[in-house]
Amino acid sequence: MDIFDKCHGFTQAKEAIAAGIYPYFIPLTENEGTEATFRGHRLIMCGSNNYLGLTTHPKVRQAAIEAIERYGTSCTGSRFLNGTLELHEQLEHELAEWVGKEAALVFTTGMQVNLGTISSLVSRGDFVIMDKEDHASIVDGARLSYGETRRFAHNDVVELERALAKLPPDKGKLVVVDGLFSMEGDIAPLPEIAPLCKQYGARLMVDDAHAMGVLGGGRGTAAHFGMNDGVDLIMSTFSKSFASIGGFIAGDEPVIHFIKHHARALIFSASMPPANTAAALAALHVMRDEPERVQRLHENADYVRQGFRQLGFDIGNSTTPIVPIVIGDLQRTIMTWKLLFDGGVFVNPVLSPGVQPGRELLRTSYMATHTREQLDQVLAVFAQVGKLVGLI
Repeated sequence: MDIFDKCHGFTQAKEAIAAGIYPYFIPLTENEGTEATFRGHRLIMCGSNNYLGLTTHPKVRQAAIEAIERYGTSCTGSRFLNGTLELHEQLEHELAEWVGKEAALVFTTGMQVNLGTISSLVSRGDFVIMDKEDHASIVDGARLSYGETRRFAHNDVVELERALAKLPPDKGKLVVVDGLFSMEGDIAPLPEIAPLCKQYGARLMVDDAHAMGVLGGGRGTAAHFGMNDGVDLIMSTFSKSFASIGGFIAGDEPVIHFIKHHARALIFSASMPPANTAAALAALHVMRDEPERVQRLHENADYVRQGFRQLGFDIGNSTTPIVPIVIGDLQRTIMTWKLLFDGGVFVNPVLSPGVQPGRELLRTSYMATHTREQLDQVLAVFAQVGKLVGLI
């Protein structure tokens, strides 16, 4: 058998492209925060993770420009060797302070944070315990480790306790959950999870990729619940609220020091470019200095969720700026996406394996910088399309 046979047999995407209903890899001409352009077609952007709207903030842009002028475009080496700048360490220090931990470590992508952290901490004979709706990077980090994996039903603390109770008490255990789940917009019940981890001798790691800049005044899920000490490791990315690319892990200094010297995803990757590092640092300063952005974000999210519910859409259990439109059928999901796109609203269709089959949905997300007029237009287009396809 030729290993490329599967490639020649993969035709679904090309068939969708030919039919004009392919919803992925859309090459945007412009993407300026709340609006985007595709081949001259203006769209209100409701599919971005730019929660605080900082990609267009003048301080963030200027910081990136000045970093290029000072350092050039790349460090051309790994953090381990020649690729660490004082700028990286300044960002790490300020991030640790922001989330209330002793130390932090910056990786080049958020994906690498989870790959490197989990695989370096979990050894042979150890266990990773994950929510079934955890991000793929958590799943892959567990796969790269030499430990065993256990999964529990989404946000089901009873099933989590059953899983923990079955594990040998003398083995290492790491529970990893998303703080804010990226598809459904619901929040992990940390006040219930953390005591279980303590009871069964497990450490708790929270992926705050979507929660940082959104929950807890921008400081994440642990801060949202007022329980920073109950979470051992806090992870987040820079590709959402931080308006950049990269990610970090924060925790006790000895743990971060160990990860720094054992995470292959850090040691064998080129370091985060100066412009992206400076942009993330500037975004952190804006979060600190302009807390009203988080407030506006939640006001916009509350407004949209109320509007969708009044129209009769199923938005699941969302309490955040991530608002799913649950459809539960692949073809109708794609049809709805296409009609919304043609109507000037950009959203993301999420199919299996992003969600369970039968849970197909449109993922919508909102920014602090969306205007009320834009949100009213989004709701109006959704109302028209929802009636047309029989969703409301």
